[in-house]
Amino acid sequence: MENIYQSIEILSKEKGIDPQIVLDAVKDAMLIAARKHFRTVENYEADFEDKNGGIKLYAVKTVADPVTDPALEMTPAEARRIDPLAEIGSIVKIPKPTDALGRISAQTAKQVIFQKVREAERETIYREYADRVGELVNTSIKRVEGLDLVVDLGKTEARLPKREQSRLESYSVGDRVRCVIRIVDKSAKGPGVVVSRADSELVKRLFEQEVPEIYDGTVTIRGCAREAGERTKIAVSSRDRDVDSVGACVGMKGMRVQSIIRELRGEKIDIIEYSDDPVTFATHALSPAKISRVTIIDPEERHMEVIVDDAQLSLAIGKKGQNVRLAAKLLGWKVDIKSEEEKRQEVQNAIELLSTGAPVSALIEHGLSDVTVDALVKGDIGTVEKLGSMTPEELEALEGIDADAVNRIQLAINSFYGQEYIEAPQEGTPDAATVEDAEQTAGAGAASSESAVESSGSEASDTMVKPPEFADGAGAEGHSGAESIEDGTPELRVWQVDRL
Repeated sequence: MENIYQSIEILSKEKGIDPQIVLDAVKDAMLIAARKHFRTVENYEADFEDKNGGIKLYAVKTVADPVTDPALEMTPAEARRIDPLAEIGSIVKIPKPTDALGRISAQTAKQVIFQKVREAERETIYREYADRVGELVNTSIKRVEGLDLVVDLGKTEARLPKREQSRLESYSVGDRVRCVIRIVDKSAKGPGVVVSRADSELVKRLFEQEVPEIYDGTVTIRGCAREAGERTKIAVSSRDRDVDSVGACVGMKGMRVQSIIRELRGEKIDIIEYSDDPVTFATHALSPAKISRVTIIDPEERHMEVIVDDAQLSLAIGKKGQNVRLAAKLLGWKVDIKSEEEKRQEVQNAIELLSTGAPVSALIEHGLSDVTVDALVKGDIGTVEKLGSMTPEELEALEGIDADAVNRIQLAINSFYGQEYIEAPQEGTPDAATVEDAEQTAGAGAASSESAVESSGSEASDTMVKPPEFADGAGAEGHSGAESIEDGTPELRVWQVDRL
């Protein structure tokens, strides 16, 4: 036990914890070992003689007369043999030999000390790194544990799990890597700090280091979507009109971004100019594909539909859907991509449905029973329009249709059209208003390039949302979004690494 204080100071410096925590841990360990060795219910107290000495163990008793519990109390005569000034009610410390503690007790004390030191060390690490989540740190690979790596942060160790590694990278012990602090967990059994090479924060921190305009706040990173080892899309904007945000990130001849690409082992990076307008931003985010038009379907649910030329569909979707997936993540919107041909087919089907009439089976959703629908079909009543043109007498003449069924049919038809009364069109003539509405819907939804030309200046121009690049600047000429691109509209200001 001699010179234990010096050993405690050395241990405290190595672990970076308060020496008093280690001293308290040693005292607690001595008390546990004493109770286990002496097997009594006495109160024990451990204390250091001085900084250069060892630790002393005492049994603590109270002076009482008469004595009711010999393990905790002692008579005044017994107390005065130890302390001549002892009186009733005084506390007397009785020295106990520490040499009597056996090997097992010493091992127990050692385990308690190590446990206390680990808890103190974990608390210290948590306080130091809890506020540094997302920070870029330089580490070196210390050892390999299964699929995970343990890296050295200097004062402590950190874990680099397999899920936080890029698939393009492989490491050996001793390699130096730059990571971002992902998680700091005080309750973890192993290293409490988890670092990452796959998080999008790594790309942001690397850009901050390589691009002075980002570091000083002139250029701001507005969003980043990443699939580690594959591709990253990063959106930037400039607070200074004279500073090109995309050009600042690219650097002279791509030097700045190429440095980041080398750090990421060849991962592709798309640098996109941010816009507060979701339509413009979507047009940029889906690069390198050229977008014909964008329609906002539901602003509250953040749902949009993007129409591209047939030849651009595969490019917009990307390999295994990667391009649109990253774009949707960057936008924070649900994105549906369709080709001109798919949208043209949808519009054509809608026109045919409205012109030929909906099947009577559609009335099932409006309260009409299957039995009544079957009776109408057997009576050669196939569409809602034909059914609406018939008189009650004609309906009752059908097999299986009575007066109650006629009333139910009338209610179902009213519900189908969303009104209380339906004026039946003349038999054999399509409803002109219905066809006209269908044509307007076709122009407003996502008509093809030809239908967009025919409907320019009509209701379609009020409903269709176009990127500013393809706005109706040539309104008198009536060009659609797709034609505007093909006629030489400048390409989007989006820089792509794989074009270098």
